[in-house]
Amino acid sequence: MPDSTVRLENEAAQSTTALGPLIGVAREDFVSAVALLLRETASDPSRFIRHSTAMAQDMVKIMTGKSELAPDPKDKRFMDPAWQYNPFFRAGAQYYLAVQKGMRSWLDELNLDELERNRANFIANIILDGLSPTNTLAGNPTAQKRVIDSGGLSLIKGLQNAYNDLVHNKGMVSQVDKRPFKLGENVATSKGSVVLRTEMMELIHYAPTTDEVYEIPQLTIPPQINKMYINDLSPDKSVVKWQLDNGIQTFVISWRNPTKEQGKWGMADYVHSCREAMEAVAAITGAKKVNVSAGCSGGQTAAMLASKLAADGSDLLGTLTLMVCVLHPKATDIEAGSLVSENGMKIARQRASKAGVIKADDLARGFAWLRPNDLVWNYVINNYLLGADPPAFDVLFWNADATNLSASLMGDFLTVYETLAFTKQGEVEMVDHKIDLSKVTADLFILGGVTDHITPWKATYRSTQLFGSKDVTYVLSQSGHMQAILNPPTNPKAKYFVQKKKGKLPATGDDWLKGVEEVKGSWWPLWMEWVQARSGKKKPAPAELGNGTYQPTDPAPGLYVIEEV
Repeated sequence: MPDSTVRLENEAAQSTTALGPLIGVAREDFVSAVALLLRETASDPSRFIRHSTAMAQDMVKIMTGKSELAPDPKDKRFMDPAWQYNPFFRAGAQYYLAVQKGMRSWLDELNLDELERNRANFIANIILDGLSPTNTLAGNPTAQKRVIDSGGLSLIKGLQNAYNDLVHNKGMVSQVDKRPFKLGENVATSKGSVVLRTEMMELIHYAPTTDEVYEIPQLTIPPQINKMYINDLSPDKSVVKWQLDNGIQTFVISWRNPTKEQGKWGMADYVHSCREAMEAVAAITGAKKVNVSAGCSGGQTAAMLASKLAADGSDLLGTLTLMVCVLHPKATDIEAGSLVSENGMKIARQRASKAGVIKADDLARGFAWLRPNDLVWNYVINNYLLGADPPAFDVLFWNADATNLSASLMGDFLTVYETLAFTKQGEVEMVDHKIDLSKVTADLFILGGVTDHITPWKATYRSTQLFGSKDVTYVLSQSGHMQAILNPPTNPKAKYFVQKKKGKLPATGDDWLKGVEEVKGSWWPLWMEWVQARSGKKKPAPAELGNGTYQPTDPAPGLYVIEEV
């Protein structure tokens, strides 16, 4: 596989669509951030003149061939030798770098607080990424060579790709070639059946692959804006298969893609469905407890479920695994988070409420433009200028198969963010109880990703301090977001970090880092050992799926993942 294709796969996989405060960013927040920059610029005319003069001096040096500006050797956009040896392209790169240098210098002098500076840097990066000469055929030597080498066919193919995106992808550049993938054939192939179907969800019971199973089952709660088969992408990186092959009775919820009429579904409805699924799992397996695992926004839902169960005095919850999930967010966790404002969230709520749901396409488009260099311009160059197909990568296929977000659930997630509900003890009421994670005493396993741009690992680490659990394990996987989870033993580059000495975890991620060890290999075996130790005794595997009350119907991955809205 070409290096460029691998790079495209990795960059897009690190930025999968996820629920978080960014769903509350309104276009007015972008406008206000730009207005802030203009206002600060106008406040000191001498500063503007000084930076304009410095940039003009750089331009003169470029025109006279005396400029020493050169791209960062790690900047993949300027890897072609033409940027170094061709005078025309070298000058083009230097003009761009001069603008970049001037803007950075100007931003450094603006009188801004941390939040305002993050906003300014974020907006500046979007502007600078768009100005790169590599985004055009005239300014991209690699694309020009491809036109010559292909006899112009790359240009024709690029135009075809652009036309197809305009007509079939709502004008958004494609990140994945979907053609090679088909659910149930080469994606989501683990055997199982739907054993419970409601208006909101399907519960899938997967067939055991071992003669014996552990008596306490495991239920996975997936995110609400992505489909559940991320847990069963392919046999070599299927969390479902890994659990089954290690004797875990495995159940997964599959959320229905909400329509406008179902925009009233809120957090209380989703938590009720999770509890209904847990009770069904317990009835099917005969277990008194159910272990739960969840990732991203599914983790926030699982935390709310755990709080509700504790408030009700229920002991149904066994262990809780939270993967790449933030329960204690801060505006400075990610640069784009600085755009979120109280007024912006209010406007976003109103628009969502009027529409009933936020469309999956709109969510994907919004996330892409939050990281345009990785998720827009890279694909413009690959698909349109070079005339190449986007990569055929299963994680990207799954990410492109996103679902709508109900307006009510969006509002609830933003309320959790605004109030920092999970950090309070009995102060915020939601899902018919006062949220209090200190009452949750289940053993915890929490996972973060080193290069996670969506749920930064230090933000995920804060969750270790919120629960009343005495047994908390934190593991840091070497990759980012979904790649941190899908890091199986077959990955030769896999590694993770874990605390050397067992005991209470430090208060902060920085303190935790001082006492960790690096372990080569996947974190999956460590997690499985942890889960098995908390899954009771072994017993003969059931001969059939479901039971008399919860009878198997459609085969996995069910109907809701293929239902078109």
